Amino acid sequence: MKRIIALVVLALILSACSQPVTLTPTLPAPVTVAPPTLGAPVSSAPAFTMLRMIDVTNGWAVTDTGVVRTNDGGATWHDVTPSGVTKLGFGTTSYFLDSNHGWVVSGDPSSNSNTLYRTQDGGATWQSSTVSFFMGNMAFVSASNGWMMASLDVAVGSNAVAIFQTTDGGQTWKQTYINDPTQPNAASTLPLGGLKDGITPIDMKNAWVGGITYTPGEVYLYQTQDGGQTWKEQPVQIPAGYDQAQFETIGPQFVAAQDAFMPVHVSSQNGVMMAVYYSHDGGSNWALAPTLIPNGGSMNFVSAMDGFVWNGSEFYITHDGAKSWTTVSPSVSFGDNFSGMDFVNTTTGFVLTNDVTGTRVLYKTVDGGATWTVAGT
Repeated sequence: MKRIIALVVLALILSACSQPVTLTPTLPAPVTVAPPTLGAPVSSAPAFTMLRMIDVTNGWAVTDTGVVRTNDGGATWHDVTPSGVTKLGFGTTSYFLDSNHGWVVSGDPSSNSNTLYRTQDGGATWQSSTVSFFMGNMAFVSASNGWMMASLDVAVGSNAVAIFQTTDGGQTWKQTYINDPTQPNAASTLPLGGLKDGITPIDMKNAWVGGITYTPGEVYLYQTQDGGQTWKEQPVQIPAGYDQAQFETIGPQFVAAQDAFMPVHVSSQNGVMMAVYYSHDGGSNWALAPTLIPNGGSMNFVSAMDGFVWNGSEFYITHDGAKSWTTVSPSVSFGDNFSGMDFVNTTTGFVLTNDVTGTRVLYKTVDGGATWTVAGT
């Protein structure tokens, strides 16, 4: 993924110790230079519903009412909401590729005419176009090329979806697949059965969809190699002794063209575990890592070797590609308030919390998950 290198200005603090016989040159007073302004008003204590950090300084977030951006590591957030948007919140379809490019869908779930807003300059300006989808999962592989898996209907054990692609940055979309049997040209290679948990493309031909069927012993993972026109179930090894368990595939996380990791929740009479699968051949084959993580929830990998899993009380951390794990207990007891995390490297990460009163807080670590402080106040 193309990443935009932000201008990071470090404060230089120099000091010298003088001794009676040592000559020390006079040093200028320390100077702290503020990061460049985003040219947008500051959003005071935004109520985050989604967070996407690009690097240690730059990031995006969706709130109840709009879109905000940071360029100082989450200390300050600027309101870059598209004009006319007043409500977003949980469930908003959005995607942020880098510091400049972002897409947000606003509208009515019951409508076939919604608005897609897109920016190429970090939210300074937005363009809009009408789209037929609202809820679902969007992902871009470049500034021009993207995918959308729109959720059409959800019933017990089934989920109708339509797959769309764009090659002009989101201005226009072409439907490549639909499995809703009530619609024309419905297909079944990506079955109606099963709840879909997201779409992960690596280019305009290859993508994966994960989910759950509630059928014991079945790992739900489908792949397309022709731009979403046809899909094929991809076999995945089941952990020994879990033939009767239920498996929920969240979807692969690619950290490079050939390197990816995939979390799968395993529910059985022994409770909920997380199985981590890895691929080093671009997703053609998936291998099962040796350790099942108890109560594993969210997963972030930041390289082919380094990753984090939150299990409800502590972080499981690997530096050898999921072959082994160590644990770190955070200084903040996130507990049930934990609602998501986003690590950008092996030391810097962010956690969103949401308590029973609806209060949402953003925390930041710079020591790999041990110490957490409130950010964005």
